[in-house]
Amino acid sequence: MSASIYVPIDSAALALGADEVASEISLEAKRRGIEIKIVRNGSRGMFWLEPLVEVETSKGRIAYGPVEAKDVKGLFDAGFESGGKHDLCLGLTEEIPYLKKQERLTFARVGIIDPFSLEDYLAREGYQGLRRAISLSSEGIVQEVTESGLRGRGGAAFPTGIKWNTVMKAQADQKYVVCNADEGDSGTFADRMLMEGDPYSLIEGMTIAALAVGATEGYIYVRSEYPHAIAALNKAISIAKDAGYLGQDILESGKAFELEVRKAAGAYVCGEETAMLESIEGKRGIVRAKPPLPALSGLFGKPTVINNVISLATVPVILARGAEFYKRYGMGRSRGTLPFQLAGNIKQGGLIEKAFGVTLREMLYDFGGGSASGRPIKAVQVGGPLGSYLPESQWDVAMDYEEYSAIWAVLGHGGIVVHDETADLARLARYAMDFCAIESCGKCTPCRIGSVRGVEVMDRIIEGKERTRQIGLLRELCDTMLNGSMCAMGGMTPYPVLSALNHFPGDFGVAGERHA
Repeated sequence: MSASIYVPIDSAALALGADEVASEISLEAKRRGIEIKIVRNGSRGMFWLEPLVEVETSKGRIAYGPVEAKDVKGLFDAGFESGGKHDLCLGLTEEIPYLKKQERLTFARVGIIDPFSLEDYLAREGYQGLRRAISLSSEGIVQEVTESGLRGRGGAAFPTGIKWNTVMKAQADQKYVVCNADEGDSGTFADRMLMEGDPYSLIEGMTIAALAVGATEGYIYVRSEYPHAIAALNKAISIAKDAGYLGQDILESGKAFELEVRKAAGAYVCGEETAMLESIEGKRGIVRAKPPLPALSGLFGKPTVINNVISLATVPVILARGAEFYKRYGMGRSRGTLPFQLAGNIKQGGLIEKAFGVTLREMLYDFGGGSASGRPIKAVQVGGPLGSYLPESQWDVAMDYEEYSAIWAVLGHGGIVVHDETADLARLARYAMDFCAIESCGKCTPCRIGSVRGVEVMDRIIEGKERTRQIGLLRELCDTMLNGSMCAMGGMTPYPVLSALNHFPGDFGVAGERHA
């Protein structure tokens, strides 16, 4: 019987030489007359160990990593195809502390299955959620999602069930489901990992959403910098359609749903839902005024469900296991789990799916192992380039939407970017203003003009020109952007700027009390 050897096909693993490792394993096995089966899986999310090679044994999968092509001969010498000992051996994959301490619901299959094998997907609860959804009414599906407490895993954390209910009740001859996969936040990669490592979960989640609201067409708007994810989705959609899980008669239910992938326009602002709709329609990505809400007048003016990848890919487990199961995880109004992404100056960067309530300190040290530089960690930006910089005094706050809102911070998409003591927060704050100036769609004045003026003010502060007056001006400018911008692009730029100023005044050349 041939040994099954798993080598990731995830973009991060490929960048670190996974294809070369897989090729060398195949060649070395042939040289030795050893029969093996190479399976290209997704990544487990422990990027400091990539490429992570796993071997199936009677005891479970044994992990080796990080493996380079030059290591392969030595691995075979040690009998790794049957789980032999080697310096790169990490033991049973499931026992690696980084993985063992997680609660993987959305990412339950990622890194375990062949992403394109329907057989693998079905063997691990795949399409059980859809089969149950087909047996329910639209109201029944929406009620299950509502009771689970699932909220949007993007910026606003809006309750998914309420959004679906609005679209379900809307009267129209056509409705759409749109997945916002324009993952552009710094330090985020959960969407990409899921699309590349378990694309059927997203397809299934969108199909359930379509049944819930009466939509027959869907679009996945994928970041243009994700060619592997785009290819993976197109391949999986084709396989799913051929097998009857998409198309004009889903599982002989009489219900139809067609799904298409659209490459994004390469603009950060297109991650805003209305700018994304404009882009899908072939227009320039400019934010629309609200109302009307996209749930009532969205894509091509029709009622539209818009959720991000993690929200939609979580729906199958909720339908398969029930709302009560999902609600057991989390705290307060933040139910379930969130795939946090640990990046920046961190020793062990990667993906960590945990129930809401974990703390940033646990993320940084229990999972991340401290800074990669070995220096003390100074500031951590959570929630993307428009998220707040958190000082150590806030690292023990529970990672929960409401708890973070209370300290004027956001969880957003779960991105965590770490900076050590060498970081200059004044220059990082300037970067936030410059980023806004570059990425603004230009529709509203506070964002378009405010960000440009913000860069000028920041430059004067950094140069030490009339610091007290300029800092007062910066606060007034941030107040205008916060309250006057049409969307989160301008409205959230003050978060990194003011949090840096309030918590790290020394970096701005001023002393005194920190602001709350």
